[in-house]
Amino acid sequence: MVLVETKRAVTPYGGLSVFAEFLGRIGYRAAVVENMPIVLMSGNAISPAETFTAFLISVMAGARRFAHTGWLRADRALQSIVGIKRFPTDDTIRNLFKRFTMGQVYRFFTPLWEWQIKRLPSVASGYSLDMDSTVFERYGKQEGAVKGYNPRKPGRHSHHPLLAVLAEAHFILNGWLRSGNAGTARGVVEFLKESLAMLGEGHEIRVVRADSGFFGEGLFEFLEGRELRYIVVAKMTRWLKHEAARVTKWKDLDQNYSVGEFTKELFNWKRSRRFVVVRERIREDRRPTGRKLLDVPGYTFRIFVTNCSDSPEEIWRDYNNRADMENRIAELKYDLAADDFCMRQFFATEAAFRSILLLFNLLSEFQRSSGMNSYRRPATLRLTVFLCGAILGRSGNRTILHLSQAWGGLKDRIPLIDKILSCEIPTSPKLSFELRSLP
Repeated sequence: MVLVETKRAVTPYGGLSVFAEFLGRIGYRAAVVENMPIVLMSGNAISPAETFTAFLISVMAGARRFAHTGWLRADRALQSIVGIKRFPTDDTIRNLFKRFTMGQVYRFFTPLWEWQIKRLPSVASGYSLDMDSTVFERYGKQEGAVKGYNPRKPGRHSHHPLLAVLAEAHFILNGWLRSGNAGTARGVVEFLKESLAMLGEGHEIRVVRADSGFFGEGLFEFLEGRELRYIVVAKMTRWLKHEAARVTKWKDLDQNYSVGEFTKELFNWKRSRRFVVVRERIREDRRPTGRKLLDVPGYTFRIFVTNCSDSPEEIWRDYNNRADMENRIAELKYDLAADDFCMRQFFATEAAFRSILLLFNLLSEFQRSSGMNSYRRPATLRLTVFLCGAILGRSGNRTILHLSQAWGGLKDRIPLIDKILSCEIPTSPKLSFELRSLP
């Protein structure tokens, strides 16, 4: 084998041309430029919108640190694909986020979320809104990084983000970065108020689902006041354990699972609520998911509080679909490195965090627009669609990108581009037009 050099622009990310076509189709650049609150006065400065886009492209290409964004500075072919004239350094990207204040984070990302929500598909039965929190471990001295709940590394400083996901669309409706000592349910009512205001009246919420960290009457009263259905895992307090042990009417679903229910008004509650109990027989070949009760040996129990009128087994099955929420968190962490871009300033870190949530939603919408049959996690998109050797060339005044046929080339990507170009960009559900003949 003989090694030689070439001056031609070569990239391993030729498949990102499909994503660039999608961004152009939905008007991404105009939306970012219009809402970007950071203004640089120097005539030699790189546009903040281009710097922001360079960060998203870097994360999509696999960057897990700001320093990794420097990988793409020499990739002239990729820069041509996404329309970036000068690729910023990692310091330039970092300095952009450092300029964000609390107000600027709100003014930039809120309109971008509304811009994305306008294109959400309608669901006749309404969306399932799943809430959860996670832990971002931190090393160093960052604002808001303090000791809190951290099951993997107890005592390690962390941030404790809160997320809301529309399950059917794989869409992150809202995300807050919180200090590490924030409880799971801290600020959840205000968080939900903001999330529902962002969603607007064009989409319905079918049910709100959450784990036991959100168990509390404050949340239930808010949801009931908004006439929203909910299913929340109950904390196994002494009184609820006692009530579960007293249930006598069970409906057997199979030889291992049974369901029952009871109504109970807990201490300091203003009203009684419905509780659904799932009883699981303990088996040697399967790890149980519930809690054991001393009064009822041989079984484990899970309890849900709900205002839904469905049968107990339907309540349980509905909540089980919330397990997909854990996949969204894993994708944010392991595929898009949402927990790795951290700076000393809290709102700089939050701006980077919200940017990755925005990228996640763009990738979900990309899959819907390109007609993919099933949902693919970001890492799968990177390997199967975006990763494709390519050479940048010219033919007269036209720029040409030569995709490697061995990596699927045009054969695998032209159908995606055709779908993107032919898809209709929906308007906001709030604006529905009907043609009528005038009398």
